[in-house]
Amino acid sequence: MTEIIVVTSGKGGVGKTTTSASIACGLARRGKKVAVIDFDVGLRNLDLIMGCERRVVYDFVNVTQGEATLKQALIKDKRFDTLYILAASQTRDKDALTKEGVEKVLKDLAADDFDYVVCDSPAGIEKGAYLAMYFADQAVVVVNPEVSSVRDSDRILGLLDSKTRRAENGENLKANLLLTRYNPARVEGGEMLSIKDVEEVLGLKTIGVIPESGDVLNASNKGEPVILDLESPAGQAYDDTVARLLGEDRAMRFTTAEKKGFFSKLFGG
Repeated sequence: MTEIIVVTSGKGGVGKTTTSASIACGLARRGKKVAVIDFDVGLRNLDLIMGCERRVVYDFVNVTQGEATLKQALIKDKRFDTLYILAASQTRDKDALTKEGVEKVLKDLAADDFDYVVCDSPAGIEKGAYLAMYFADQAVVVVNPEVSSVRDSDRILGLLDSKTRRAENGENLKANLLLTRYNPARVEGGEMLSIKDVEEVLGLKTIGVIPESGDVLNASNKGEPVILDLESPAGQAYDDTVARLLGEDRAMRFTTAEKKGFFSKLFGG
């Protein structure tokens, strides 16, 4: 049975698309058949991070409006045989997506035996975000450990609890917290909210903590999701996150500040 995961947040620029790409790659690396869909009509960034922007011929809107088949629009990833990307349209209005069109695409993916569909949601509470979450079985709520990001994500949780198909059917939609750009030293200095702080405000359990790292931007600029760089702490943290999504028990890493040794303190290293 196909599992639909929405990657969402209230605030823009917190790392949703990086997270969607990394989760999709991580699942495919474990042998799962995965489609990752960009719901951000009018902007379209997922194809850039996945490194397939030059291969986009048909997009998500083309499929929902019957202008192309799903098979024509899905882009097969060059790194994993079981990973496919469905790009957003850059030229259409956000109202071009409909609930009926999205449902048909998801049903066709399920009929094609996809194990997972990862929905990369636009930020906020507009139509694209609503459609990205409506059919979801579970959610990954991406949050930076700062007050504005946490407050905006609280609004998203309200929608997950009331505006999804599962909510309408009286069923539970499991939501997980993913903290991005986490800096333990800044947390200790009181400049950033702690994991516990965010969990208490949002009432969610943390499924992953991605450390603040330049590797994320470098990977995105190269069209290589950071999870593919297992030398990078961010890549390792995303790999841990995918393992936890699949039910593995992994210790949470990169959550404490590195203690300086005596000579580092002495010489300011």
